[in-house]
Amino acid sequence: MPLLARSVQAPLHIHVRRGAVADLGRILADGRVSAGGDVAVVVGPGQGERIADLIRPSLKTADVFTTTGGTLDAALELAAKLRTRQYDAVVGIGGGTTVDTAKYAANRWGLPMISVATSLANDGIASPVASLINDGVKGSYGVHIPFGVIVDLDFVETGPDRVNRGGIGDVISNISALADWELARQMRGEPVDGLAASLARMGAEAVLAMPGDLTDDAFVTVLAEALISSGLAMAVSGSSRPASGGCHEIMHAIDSLFPGTASHGELAGMGALFCTFLRGDDRRFAQMADCLARHLLPRVPSDVDLTADQFVEAVTFAPRTRPDRYTILEHLAMTPDEISGRLADYVEAVQSH
Repeated sequence: MPLLARSVQAPLHIHVRRGAVADLGRILADGRVSAGGDVAVVVGPGQGERIADLIRPSLKTADVFTTTGGTLDAALELAAKLRTRQYDAVVGIGGGTTVDTAKYAANRWGLPMISVATSLANDGIASPVASLINDGVKGSYGVHIPFGVIVDLDFVETGPDRVNRGGIGDVISNISALADWELARQMRGEPVDGLAASLARMGAEAVLAMPGDLTDDAFVTVLAEALISSGLAMAVSGSSRPASGGCHEIMHAIDSLFPGTASHGELAGMGALFCTFLRGDDRRFAQMADCLARHLLPRVPSDVDLTADQFVEAVTFAPRTRPDRYTILEHLAMTPDEISGRLADYVEAVQSH
């Protein structure tokens, strides 16, 4: 008999609303994650005290751990602390760095992990990947997808706008990543997972078309759900392929060569726009350029204080960040002089748009 369906790992619970952190005890109990609140809560240094005060009334027996740095060493240190007591689950509350550290530590001992996002910087909130720094280099580590994903709109609203805008860039970069995946199918016969592609595309299309901005709950909810959908796409495909192509190669190259330039999502969005220009997809280029401009995201290297020469160096280096990946960058195999020429045309196209 042919296989008629497949099982897909996905979070058991997804909540996007206000007041979620303060209501965490009830959410975990209702979701049968922890009836008594015996959980390890992981917070970052920035909002740790505020979060601890909010959860205490509903999670009286929880232990709160503070982590910082987003490094593999920090995740291993946290994992060691989790062995001191029996926990029902690990709850990571904060931005991507805190959540990824909690993901990795929980995965070490097979503990259920609940991701509670207080910002919308990237699609890591629901992905089966933990991005951690090891020996100064950021790497991606496979982990179990979170058992639950919670986004507290109260925290998102009071967080830095620039951090949350990064999530917009990360989501719409899916459009470019999917085009790269299709190119790899055409040129190398790489299989494309249709379900994963659909999940990644739906979120990106929703954000591209959604009016409003980060002051609007409806827009923020769509953005949060799009980031979750992107994480699910990666879980379905078993790789970051549906959300990471030449756009992320450029982002990782800039991070390696010029650390601290801009956030993950800001660079991914700019990289996606450049890759879309290289493909000659005028319709998509216009859509993405409008979206990035509308949400005050960088579009050209000078927006993130990179010179043209630095950007050319990054694009030249980019394929080395993912040697097994085939994207528009590998396809064109441009020399530095060719990249410089295309960059000049790209900047002109963005400015005239």
